[in-house]
Amino acid sequence: MPNYNGVWSLSTHYQNRTGWPTFVAGLALYSGGHDGARSNQIQLIDIGSGGNSTDFGDLLATNYNPAGCGSSTRAVTAGGFTGSATDTIQFSTFSSAGNATDFGNLTVARQSLAGLSNSTRGIFANGYSNSTGVNVIDFVTIASAGNATDFGDTTAGNEGTSGLASATRGIISLFYIEVWINYVTIASAGDAADFGNLTVARTYGGAASSSTRGLFAGGYAGPLQNTIDYITIASTGNASDFGDLTATKQRAPGASNPVTAIFMGGTTGSLIKNIDKVTIASTGNASGFGDLLVDIAYGASSSSAHGGLA
Repeated sequence: MPNYNGVWSLSTHYQNRTGWPTFVAGLALYSGGHDGARSNQIQLIDIGSGGNSTDFGDLLATNYNPAGCGSSTRAVTAGGFTGSATDTIQFSTFSSAGNATDFGNLTVARQSLAGLSNSTRGIFANGYSNSTGVNVIDFVTIASAGNATDFGDTTAGNEGTSGLASATRGIISLFYIEVWINYVTIASAGDAADFGNLTVARTYGGAASSSTRGLFAGGYAGPLQNTIDYITIASTGNASDFGDLTATKQRAPGASNPVTAIFMGGTTGSLIKNIDKVTIASTGNASGFGDLLVDIAYGASSSSAHGGLA
């Protein structure tokens, strides 16, 4: 009931909270990339509210084709091309805009690698080093700066790979004009195992997840692709069709909170700044979310609320 001046108390509001709108938070960083030249810019996107990105800070150097992962507090970016393949790992704190800080080094310098994580451990897999695709999997403890440690190997040495996770399992799509999907148990070092296949063989797609469902979107397979696939992370098996992106494109990295997945920028033959969104728990085509600051592709993504953090 209202109080004497007609205003409900906060406790009364809470008792009658049925029907309140639910806000799901989550921040994403888009780091580096190529906007006509190699970029060191870090952009911030609020997944929960939608809209355009804002400037966050800078990476240690201009960098394209790095990979990213994150905990609820820290974003980690690894590898990439800074004039040559790099082994640099760096981190940012989601709550504090500013430039990245040195974290350590990968076991192998490489670009076009995959990143994924749970709340404690970040994993970086595959990539391209010295004109050769590598199948190396590295891991770091996100809260503790230091060099990466060897985790194991994937089933093939491919570049243009992409990763996503639940709290226990990491999924790596090997791409490079392939349909193969691998998985690892994040807490237990060892080689990856076969998970199943994508619906379309392709490379340089984006990936995002909730705690139960993983999405792989876009990519290149001769023609550019707009296909979004989904998998159930806890099981194994082939991916199923989810819907389509708003355009055929590649190199649009994904990020997510528990409800929404976004795929940022990319190239349709020309660089674009569009951000697409989908609702992870349903199927259907993507819609517009907002824009990055510039037309850009080849960047890394990190999220503070992705499926590995549930």
